Amino acid sequence: MSGGIYGGDEMGALVFDVGHHSFRAGFAGEDCPKTDVPSLIGYIDDPSESNNKMDIDSQYDANANNINSSQRRYIFDTPGIKSPRSHMELTTFLKDGMIDNWDLFEKMLDHIYQKHLNLDASLHPVLFSEASWNARSKREKLCELMFEKYNIPAFFLVKNAVLAAFANGRATGVVLDSGQNQTSAVPVHDGYVIQQAIIQSPLAGDFVTNQCQQYFNDKNIEIVPYCMIASKEIVKEGEPARWTKRANIADNLTKSWRNYMIKETIHDFKASALQVADSAYTKDVAETMPSIHYEFPNGYNMDLTADRFLIPEALFDTTQIKGITSTVMGMSQIVTASIGLCDLEVRSSLHGSVIVTGGNTLISGFTDRLNRDLTTKTPASMRYKLIIPSSTSERRYASWIGGSILASLNSFQQMWVSKQEYEEEGKGQVERKCP
Repeated sequence: MSGGIYGGDEMGALVFDVGHHSFRAGFAGEDCPKTDVPSLIGYIDDPSESNNKMDIDSQYDANANNINSSQRRYIFDTPGIKSPRSHMELTTFLKDGMIDNWDLFEKMLDHIYQKHLNLDASLHPVLFSEASWNARSKREKLCELMFEKYNIPAFFLVKNAVLAAFANGRATGVVLDSGQNQTSAVPVHDGYVIQQAIIQSPLAGDFVTNQCQQYFNDKNIEIVPYCMIASKEIVKEGEPARWTKRANIADNLTKSWRNYMIKETIHDFKASALQVADSAYTKDVAETMPSIHYEFPNGYNMDLTADRFLIPEALFDTTQIKGITSTVMGMSQIVTASIGLCDLEVRSSLHGSVIVTGGNTLISGFTDRLNRDLTTKTPASMRYKLIIPSSTSERRYASWIGGSILASLNSFQQMWVSKQEYEEEGKGQVERKCP
Protein backbone atom coordinates (compact mmCIF):
# COMPACT_ATOMS: atom_id res chain seq x y z
CA MET A 1 0.00 0.00 0.00
CA SER A 2 1.32 3.39 -0.91
CA GLY A 3 -0.87 5.10 1.69
CA GLY A 4 -1.94 8.72 1.71
CA ILE A 5 1.50 10.21 2.33
CA TYR A 6 1.66 11.61 -1.19
CA GLY A 7 -1.41 13.81 -0.89
CA GLY A 8 -1.52 17.41 0.28
CA ASP A 9 0.20 20.60 -0.78
CA GLU A 10 3.64 19.90 0.67
CA MET A 11 4.38 16.94 -1.59
CA GLY A 12 1.89 17.42 -4.39
CA ALA A 13 1.88 14.95 -7.26
CA LEU A 14 3.02 15.95 -10.74
CA VAL A 15 0.91 15.21 -13.82
CA PHE A 16 2.60 14.69 -17.20
CA ASP A 17 0.56 14.49 -20.41
CA VAL A 18 2.48 13.79 -23.62
CA GLY A 19 1.07 14.53 -27.07
CA HIS A 20 2.44 14.93 -30.58
CA HIS A 21 1.85 18.68 -30.46
CA SER A 22 3.01 19.44 -26.92
CA PHE A 23 4.14 18.06 -23.57
CA ARG A 24 1.99 19.30 -20.67
CA ALA A 25 3.19 19.23 -17.07
CA GLY A 26 1.93 20.63 -13.78
CA PHE A 27 0.74 19.96 -10.26
CA ALA A 28 -2.24 17.78 -9.38
CA GLY A 29 -5.24 19.73 -8.16
CA GLU A 30 -4.65 22.73 -10.42
CA ASP A 31 -6.97 23.80 -13.25
CA CYS A 32 -4.40 23.87 -16.05
CA PRO A 33 -0.83 22.69 -16.63
CA LYS A 34 2.02 24.81 -15.36
CA THR A 35 3.88 24.39 -18.64
CA ASP A 36 3.01 23.45 -22.21
CA VAL A 37 6.20 22.67 -24.16
CA PRO A 38 6.34 21.69 -27.87
CA SER A 39 7.10 18.00 -28.30
CA LEU A 40 9.57 18.89 -31.04
CA ILE A 41 13.23 19.19 -30.08
CA GLY A 42 15.84 21.06 -32.07
CA TYR A 43 19.41 19.82 -32.36
CA ILE A 44 22.63 21.02 -33.97
CA ASP A 45 25.36 18.44 -34.48
CA ASP A 46 28.19 20.99 -34.54
CA PRO A 47 27.50 23.85 -32.10
CA SER A 48 30.06 26.05 -33.83
CA GLU A 49 27.78 26.12 -36.89
CA SER A 50 25.10 27.97 -34.91
CA ASN A 51 27.14 31.17 -34.61
CA ASN A 52 25.67 32.58 -37.81
CA LYS A 53 22.16 33.24 -36.55
CA MET A 54 19.83 36.05 -35.57
CA ASP A 55 20.89 38.30 -32.68
CA ILE A 56 17.61 37.56 -30.95
CA ASP A 57 18.87 34.05 -30.20
CA SER A 58 21.08 35.34 -27.41
CA GLN A 59 18.17 36.07 -25.11
CA TYR A 60 16.90 32.49 -25.49
CA ASP A 61 20.36 31.08 -24.78
CA ALA A 62 20.51 33.23 -21.65
CA ASN A 63 17.43 31.40 -20.38
CA ALA A 64 19.41 28.14 -20.52
CA ASN A 65 16.91 26.44 -22.81
CA ASN A 66 19.71 24.49 -24.48
CA ILE A 67 21.51 21.33 -23.41
CA ASN A 68 25.03 21.07 -24.82
CA SER A 69 27.09 17.95 -25.29
CA SER A 70 30.39 17.31 -27.00
CA GLN A 71 28.66 16.15 -30.17
CA ARG A 72 25.17 17.64 -30.20
CA ARG A 73 23.39 20.72 -28.91
CA TYR A 74 19.68 20.42 -28.02
CA ILE A 75 17.18 23.27 -28.13
CA PHE A 76 13.77 23.30 -26.41
CA ASP A 77 10.67 25.49 -26.02
CA THR A 78 8.73 27.58 -28.52
CA PRO A 79 11.14 30.57 -28.68
CA GLY A 80 14.12 28.28 -29.11
CA ILE A 81 12.84 26.06 -31.91
CA LYS A 82 11.15 28.92 -33.77
CA SER A 83 14.32 31.00 -33.85
CA PRO A 84 16.15 30.56 -37.20
CA ARG A 85 19.42 28.75 -36.52
CA SER A 86 21.90 27.35 -39.01
CA HIS A 87 21.84 23.56 -39.37
CA MET A 88 19.16 23.08 -36.69
CA GLU A 89 17.08 19.98 -37.32
CA LEU A 90 13.75 19.34 -35.59
CA THR A 91 12.65 15.93 -34.40
CA THR A 92 10.37 14.31 -31.83
CA PHE A 93 10.60 11.41 -29.40
CA LEU A 94 7.10 10.13 -30.25
CA LYS A 95 5.76 7.75 -32.87
CA ASP A 96 2.10 6.75 -33.13
CA GLY A 97 1.43 8.35 -29.75
CA MET A 98 4.07 6.24 -27.98
CA ILE A 99 7.60 7.09 -26.83
CA ASP A 100 10.00 5.92 -29.53
CA ASN A 101 13.28 7.73 -28.83
CA TRP A 102 14.06 7.34 -25.12
CA ASP A 103 17.24 9.43 -25.15
CA LEU A 104 15.36 12.44 -26.50
CA PHE A 105 12.52 11.81 -24.08
CA GLU A 106 14.92 11.85 -21.14
CA LYS A 107 16.39 15.14 -22.31
CA MET A 108 12.90 16.62 -22.53
CA LEU A 109 12.09 15.43 -19.00
CA ASP A 110 15.37 16.87 -17.71
CA HIS A 111 14.51 20.20 -19.30
CA ILE A 112 10.99 20.29 -17.83
CA TYR A 113 12.16 19.35 -14.34
CA GLN A 114 15.03 21.86 -14.34
CA LYS A 115 13.69 24.85 -16.26
CA HIS A 116 9.90 24.74 -15.92
CA LEU A 117 9.05 22.94 -12.67
CA ASN A 118 12.30 23.78 -10.85
CA LEU A 119 11.91 21.17 -8.15
CA ASP A 120 13.45 18.04 -6.68
CA ALA A 121 12.00 15.07 -8.60
CA SER A 122 12.55 12.71 -5.66
CA LEU A 123 9.94 14.54 -3.55
CA HIS A 124 6.96 14.33 -5.91
CA PRO A 125 5.01 11.29 -7.16
CA VAL A 126 4.26 11.31 -10.89
CA LEU A 127 1.13 10.43 -12.83
CA PHE A 128 1.73 9.94 -16.56
CA SER A 129 -0.85 9.74 -19.34
CA GLU A 130 -0.32 7.21 -22.11
CA ALA A 131 -1.84 6.26 -25.44
CA SER A 132 -4.66 3.74 -25.07
CA TRP A 133 -2.73 1.32 -27.30
CA ASN A 134 0.62 1.73 -25.51
CA ALA A 135 2.81 -1.41 -25.51
CA ARG A 136 3.59 -3.20 -22.25
CA SER A 137 7.34 -2.92 -22.83
CA LYS A 138 7.10 0.87 -23.12
CA ARG A 139 4.96 1.12 -19.98
CA GLU A 140 7.49 -0.84 -17.99
CA LYS A 141 10.42 1.10 -19.39
CA LEU A 142 8.79 4.42 -18.41
CA CYS A 143 8.18 3.10 -14.90
CA GLU A 144 11.78 1.96 -14.64
CA LEU A 145 13.08 5.32 -15.92
CA MET A 146 11.08 7.36 -13.43
CA PHE A 147 12.12 5.27 -10.42
CA GLU A 148 15.75 4.63 -11.38
CA LYS A 149 16.80 8.00 -12.84
CA TYR A 150 14.49 10.48 -11.12
CA ASN A 151 14.08 8.50 -7.88
CA ILE A 152 10.41 9.49 -7.55
CA PRO A 153 8.50 8.23 -4.47
CA ALA A 154 5.50 6.86 -6.41
CA PHE A 155 4.28 6.40 -9.99
CA PHE A 156 1.06 5.78 -11.87
CA LEU A 157 0.13 5.40 -15.53
CA VAL A 158 -3.34 6.06 -16.98
CA LYS A 159 -4.81 5.85 -20.47
CA ASN A 160 -5.40 9.35 -21.85
CA ALA A 161 -8.96 8.43 -22.92
CA VAL A 162 -9.80 7.49 -19.33
CA LEU A 163 -8.41 10.80 -18.10
CA ALA A 164 -10.40 12.74 -20.71
CA ALA A 165 -13.55 10.98 -19.54
CA PHE A 166 -12.76 11.79 -15.88
CA ALA A 167 -12.18 15.43 -16.81
CA ASN A 168 -15.74 15.54 -18.12
CA GLY A 169 -17.23 13.81 -15.09
CA ARG A 170 -17.68 10.44 -16.77
CA ALA A 171 -16.38 6.96 -16.01
CA THR A 172 -18.11 5.48 -19.08
CA GLY A 173 -18.21 6.90 -22.60
CA VAL A 174 -16.52 6.87 -25.97
CA VAL A 175 -13.74 9.44 -26.29
CA LEU A 176 -13.20 10.99 -29.71
CA ASP A 177 -9.68 12.41 -29.52
CA SER A 178 -8.57 14.30 -32.64
CA GLY A 179 -5.08 15.70 -32.19
CA GLN A 180 -2.16 16.57 -34.40
CA ASN A 181 -1.05 13.14 -35.56
CA GLN A 182 -4.20 11.03 -35.56
CA THR A 183 -7.81 10.70 -34.47
CA SER A 184 -9.00 7.87 -32.25
CA ALA A 185 -12.30 6.66 -30.84
CA VAL A 186 -11.72 4.90 -27.53
CA PRO A 187 -14.61 3.35 -25.55
CA VAL A 188 -14.22 3.56 -21.77
CA HIS A 189 -16.38 1.50 -19.40
CA ASP A 190 -16.20 2.08 -15.63
CA GLY A 191 -12.74 3.61 -16.00
CA TYR A 192 -11.33 0.82 -18.17
CA VAL A 193 -10.55 1.00 -21.87
CA ILE A 194 -12.21 -1.60 -24.10
CA GLN A 195 -9.06 -2.41 -26.07
CA GLN A 196 -10.61 -4.45 -28.88
CA ALA A 197 -12.92 -1.57 -29.85
CA ILE A 198 -10.30 1.16 -30.33
CA ILE A 199 -10.53 2.73 -33.80
CA GLN A 200 -7.79 4.98 -35.23
CA SER A 201 -7.80 7.27 -38.25
CA PRO A 202 -5.04 9.38 -39.88
CA LEU A 203 -7.54 12.20 -40.45
CA ALA A 204 -6.30 14.71 -37.87
CA GLY A 205 -4.50 18.04 -37.57
CA ASP A 206 -1.57 17.18 -39.84
CA PHE A 207 -4.00 15.87 -42.45
CA VAL A 208 -5.89 19.19 -42.53
CA THR A 209 -2.56 21.03 -42.70
CA ASN A 210 -1.57 18.94 -45.74
CA GLN A 211 -4.95 19.65 -47.34
CA CYS A 212 -4.30 23.37 -46.86
CA GLN A 213 -0.80 23.02 -48.30
CA GLN A 214 -2.18 21.27 -51.39
CA TYR A 215 -4.77 24.03 -51.79
CA PHE A 216 -2.09 26.73 -51.61
CA ASN A 217 0.06 24.88 -54.15
CA ASP A 218 -2.87 24.62 -56.56
CA LYS A 219 -3.51 28.37 -56.17
CA ASN A 220 0.22 29.23 -56.44
CA ILE A 221 0.12 30.89 -53.01
CA GLU A 222 3.52 31.14 -51.35
CA ILE A 223 3.57 30.48 -47.60
CA VAL A 224 6.32 32.49 -45.91
CA PRO A 225 6.88 32.21 -42.13
CA TYR A 226 6.54 35.51 -40.32
CA CYS A 227 10.10 35.36 -38.94
CA MET A 228 11.53 35.50 -42.48
CA ILE A 229 9.84 38.81 -43.31
CA ALA A 230 11.42 42.23 -42.71
CA SER A 231 8.68 44.32 -44.36
CA LYS A 232 5.70 43.98 -46.66
CA GLU A 233 3.55 46.20 -48.85
CA ILE A 234 -0.21 46.47 -48.85
CA VAL A 235 -1.58 44.84 -52.00
CA LYS A 236 -5.08 44.40 -53.39
CA GLU A 237 -6.86 41.09 -53.07
CA GLY A 238 -5.38 38.42 -55.32
CA GLU A 239 -2.32 40.49 -56.30
CA PRO A 240 1.13 38.95 -55.83
CA ALA A 241 2.70 39.68 -52.45
CA ARG A 242 5.51 42.22 -52.26
CA TRP A 243 7.75 41.64 -49.28
CA THR A 244 11.38 41.92 -48.17
CA LYS A 245 13.39 39.14 -46.56
CA ARG A 246 15.11 39.81 -43.27
CA ALA A 247 18.77 40.62 -43.83
CA ASN A 248 20.05 39.03 -40.59
CA ILE A 249 18.36 35.67 -41.12
CA ALA A 250 20.54 32.61 -40.48
CA ASP A 251 22.10 30.72 -43.36
CA ASN A 252 21.75 26.98 -43.97
CA LEU A 253 18.26 26.65 -42.53
CA THR A 254 17.18 23.00 -42.62
CA LYS A 255 14.19 21.53 -44.42
CA SER A 256 12.70 20.22 -41.16
CA TRP A 257 12.78 23.71 -39.62
CA ARG A 258 11.27 25.35 -42.73
CA ASN A 259 8.50 22.74 -42.85
CA TYR A 260 7.73 23.31 -39.18
CA MET A 261 7.48 27.08 -39.59
CA ILE A 262 5.27 26.71 -42.66
CA LYS A 263 3.05 24.34 -40.68
CA GLU A 264 2.82 26.89 -37.85
CA THR A 265 1.78 29.56 -40.36
CA ILE A 266 -0.91 27.26 -41.73
CA HIS A 267 -2.13 26.60 -38.18
CA ASP A 268 -3.14 30.24 -37.95
CA PHE A 269 -4.95 29.96 -41.28
CA LYS A 270 -6.82 26.87 -40.07
CA ALA A 271 -7.92 28.55 -36.86
CA SER A 272 -8.93 31.83 -38.55
CA ALA A 273 -10.46 30.82 -41.87
CA LEU A 274 -11.58 27.19 -41.98
CA GLN A 275 -15.07 26.03 -41.02
CA VAL A 276 -16.83 22.70 -41.16
CA ALA A 277 -20.21 22.83 -42.92
CA ASP A 278 -23.32 21.99 -40.89
CA SER A 279 -24.24 19.24 -43.36
CA ALA A 280 -22.66 17.48 -46.32
CA TYR A 281 -20.73 19.96 -48.45
CA THR A 282 -22.34 21.29 -51.62
CA LYS A 283 -20.62 24.05 -53.53
CA ASP A 284 -23.80 25.98 -54.34
CA VAL A 285 -24.78 26.21 -50.69
CA ALA A 286 -21.22 26.98 -49.52
CA GLU A 287 -20.92 29.89 -51.95
CA THR A 288 -23.96 31.56 -50.37
CA MET A 289 -22.23 31.65 -46.97
CA PRO A 290 -20.41 34.81 -45.79
CA SER A 291 -16.82 35.04 -46.99
CA ILE A 292 -13.79 35.33 -44.72
CA HIS A 293 -10.96 37.72 -45.50
CA TYR A 294 -7.52 36.41 -44.65
CA GLU A 295 -4.09 38.02 -44.96
CA PHE A 296 -0.91 35.95 -44.99
CA PRO A 297 2.28 37.09 -43.21
CA ASN A 298 3.84 38.23 -46.50
CA GLY A 299 0.91 40.55 -47.29
CA TYR A 300 -0.96 38.38 -49.80
CA ASN A 301 -4.66 38.47 -48.98
CA MET A 302 -7.79 36.78 -50.26
CA ASP A 303 -11.49 36.25 -49.58
CA LEU A 304 -12.56 32.64 -49.01
CA THR A 305 -16.09 31.36 -49.47
CA ALA A 306 -16.71 27.75 -50.54
CA ASP A 307 -13.07 26.73 -50.24
CA ARG A 308 -12.95 27.30 -46.51
CA PHE A 309 -15.69 24.67 -46.12
CA LEU A 310 -14.25 22.28 -48.71
CA ILE A 311 -10.80 21.88 -47.11
CA PRO A 312 -11.93 20.41 -43.74
CA GLU A 313 -14.89 18.54 -45.29
CA ALA A 314 -12.67 15.48 -45.80
CA LEU A 315 -12.66 14.94 -42.02
CA PHE A 316 -16.29 13.87 -42.30
CA ASP A 317 -16.70 12.92 -45.97
CA THR A 318 -13.68 10.87 -47.02
CA THR A 319 -14.79 10.83 -50.68
CA GLN A 320 -13.36 14.36 -50.85
CA ILE A 321 -9.82 12.98 -50.46
CA LYS A 322 -7.87 12.30 -53.66
CA GLY A 323 -6.55 8.75 -53.91
CA ILE A 324 -8.44 7.60 -50.83
CA THR A 325 -8.39 4.01 -49.65
CA SER A 326 -11.53 2.30 -48.43
CA THR A 327 -10.06 1.76 -44.93
CA VAL A 328 -10.08 5.44 -43.95
CA MET A 329 -13.12 6.51 -41.93
CA GLY A 330 -14.45 9.96 -41.09
CA MET A 331 -15.13 11.37 -37.63
CA SER A 332 -18.68 10.09 -37.13
CA GLN A 333 -17.83 6.75 -38.73
CA ILE A 334 -15.04 5.90 -36.29
CA VAL A 335 -17.30 6.70 -33.33
CA THR A 336 -20.11 4.43 -34.53
CA ALA A 337 -17.65 1.71 -35.59
CA SER A 338 -15.99 1.78 -32.16
CA ILE A 339 -19.32 1.48 -30.35
CA GLY A 340 -20.36 -1.30 -32.72
CA LEU A 341 -17.34 -3.38 -31.63
CA CYS A 342 -18.43 -3.28 -27.98
CA ASP A 343 -20.82 -5.67 -26.24
CA LEU A 344 -24.52 -4.97 -26.63
CA GLU A 345 -25.07 -4.25 -22.94
CA VAL A 346 -22.64 -1.28 -22.90
CA ARG A 347 -23.55 0.32 -26.23
CA SER A 348 -26.43 2.30 -24.76
CA SER A 349 -24.21 3.98 -22.15
CA LEU A 350 -21.55 4.71 -24.78
CA HIS A 351 -24.06 6.36 -27.14
CA GLY A 352 -25.20 8.50 -24.22
CA SER A 353 -21.70 9.80 -23.51
CA VAL A 354 -19.65 10.74 -26.60
CA ILE A 355 -16.79 12.96 -25.38
CA VAL A 356 -14.93 15.28 -27.74
CA THR A 357 -11.31 16.26 -27.07
CA GLY A 358 -8.16 17.26 -28.93
CA GLY A 359 -6.88 20.42 -30.63
CA ASN A 360 -8.13 19.46 -34.09
CA THR A 361 -11.74 19.55 -32.83
CA LEU A 362 -11.36 23.32 -32.31
CA ILE A 363 -11.94 23.96 -36.03
CA SER A 364 -15.05 26.09 -36.29
CA GLY A 365 -18.20 24.00 -36.80
CA PHE A 366 -16.51 20.67 -35.99
CA THR A 367 -18.72 19.71 -33.05
CA ASP A 368 -21.93 20.93 -34.73
CA ARG A 369 -21.29 18.71 -37.74
CA LEU A 370 -20.30 15.76 -35.56
CA ASN A 371 -23.46 16.16 -33.52
CA ARG A 372 -25.61 16.27 -36.65
CA ASP A 373 -23.96 13.20 -38.21
CA LEU A 374 -24.08 11.11 -35.04
CA THR A 375 -27.72 12.01 -34.45
CA THR A 376 -28.63 10.45 -37.79
CA LYS A 377 -26.39 7.39 -37.21
CA THR A 378 -27.56 6.57 -33.68
CA PRO A 379 -30.27 3.87 -33.51
CA ALA A 380 -33.68 5.19 -32.47
CA SER A 381 -33.66 2.88 -29.44
CA MET A 382 -30.49 4.51 -28.06
CA ARG A 383 -30.23 7.76 -26.11
CA TYR A 384 -27.49 9.89 -27.68
CA LYS A 385 -25.55 12.73 -26.09
CA LEU A 386 -22.45 14.62 -27.23
CA ILE A 387 -20.31 16.01 -24.40
CA ILE A 388 -18.25 19.06 -25.35
CA PRO A 389 -16.03 20.85 -22.78
CA SER A 390 -17.17 24.43 -22.28
CA SER A 391 -13.79 26.05 -23.00
CA THR A 392 -11.10 25.49 -25.61
CA SER A 393 -8.45 24.91 -22.92
CA GLU A 394 -10.55 22.14 -21.36
CA ARG A 395 -10.85 20.46 -24.74
CA ARG A 396 -7.14 20.87 -25.50
CA TYR A 397 -5.93 19.78 -22.05
CA ALA A 398 -8.64 17.24 -21.19
CA SER A 399 -6.22 14.40 -20.46
CA TRP A 400 -4.04 16.56 -18.22
CA ILE A 401 -7.05 17.95 -16.35
CA GLY A 402 -8.35 14.41 -15.79
CA GLY A 403 -4.96 13.43 -14.39
CA SER A 404 -4.94 16.51 -12.16
CA ILE A 405 -8.33 15.54 -10.74
CA LEU A 406 -7.43 11.87 -10.27
CA ALA A 407 -4.05 12.40 -8.60
CA SER A 408 -5.50 14.87 -6.09
CA LEU A 409 -8.27 12.57 -4.83
CA ASN A 410 -7.77 11.16 -1.33
CA SER A 411 -9.27 7.85 -2.46
CA PHE A 412 -6.60 7.55 -5.17
CA GLN A 413 -3.57 7.79 -2.87
CA GLN A 414 -3.53 4.05 -2.15
CA MET A 415 -3.38 3.29 -5.89
CA TRP A 416 0.17 4.54 -6.48
CA VAL A 417 2.98 2.16 -7.37
CA SER A 418 5.32 3.08 -4.52
CA LYS A 419 9.11 3.10 -4.57
CA GLN A 420 9.09 0.23 -2.09
CA GLU A 421 6.77 -1.86 -4.26
CA TYR A 422 8.97 -1.20 -7.28
CA GLU A 423 12.11 -2.27 -5.44
CA GLU A 424 10.44 -5.42 -4.16
CA GLU A 425 8.43 -6.51 -7.21
CA GLY A 426 10.14 -4.74 -10.13
CA LYS A 427 8.79 -2.82 -13.11
CA GLY A 428 6.07 -5.42 -13.69
CA GLN A 429 4.10 -3.69 -10.95
CA VAL A 430 2.97 -1.05 -13.45
CA GLU A 431 1.13 -3.68 -15.47
CA ARG A 432 -0.53 -5.10 -12.36
CA LYS A 433 -1.62 -1.85 -10.69
CA CYS A 434 -2.16 0.46 -13.68
CA PRO A 435 -4.99 -0.84 -15.92
